[in-house]
Amino acid sequence: MDIGIIGAGHFGGALARRLGALGHTVVVANSRGPETLDKLEREPGVLAGTVEQAADHALVILAIPTHAVRDLPRDAFAGRIVVDTDNYYPQRDGRIAEIERGAASARWTADHLPGARVVKALNTINFQRLAEAGVPAGTPGRIAVPVAGDDAEAKRVVGDLIEALGFDPIDGGSLDQSWRQEPGTPVYNANLDAAAAREAIATARHPERDPY
Repeated sequence: MDIGIIGAGHFGGALARRLGALGHTVVVANSRGPETLDKLEREPGVLAGTVEQAADHALVILAIPTHAVRDLPRDAFAGRIVVDTDNYYPQRDGRIAEIERGAASARWTADHLPGARVVKALNTINFQRLAEAGVPAGTPGRIAVPVAGDDAEAKRVVGDLIEALGFDPIDGGSLDQSWRQEPGTPVYNANLDAAAAREAIATARHPERDPY
């Protein structure tokens, strides 16, 4: 599969390396331009490109701070499956009114990318686990990754990719329910197996936020 990744930090870089090693062709972009990605481009299957080039794929993964979604070309993602791995941190992103009022951060992202088939996934695991912890299906303790979205086919595609990375995809519900896997919830960065992760998703309580 040809995949675009926007964001080349710890998480985006680890994901690009893993996907390239699995035989995918990955175009990675950041805000500074492809000339800054020469080291990453040496990895098998990884190519450096512009944000527009990364967005020109059927599957695009966002590995950028939440606030940076505002800087993306709004109309470049229509019809694309967009995997939102971002996590909203007010101290970094500034307070975003809609999220502070209770909207899931992935819904806010979807509202900024009209026509995109947004799926919330891979935000509950850190880059070190992503790089090192993938194991075959059926391995006891295999880490589960929630997948939330409104498009069943997009969720299936993303779930298959997570499975190939060595993790158990589990259903995280709709895009509006994806707050259940955001920072501060029981599943976030907990590295749970599938049964425990499903329980954590089901019992999550909406995190309290200060008014904007």
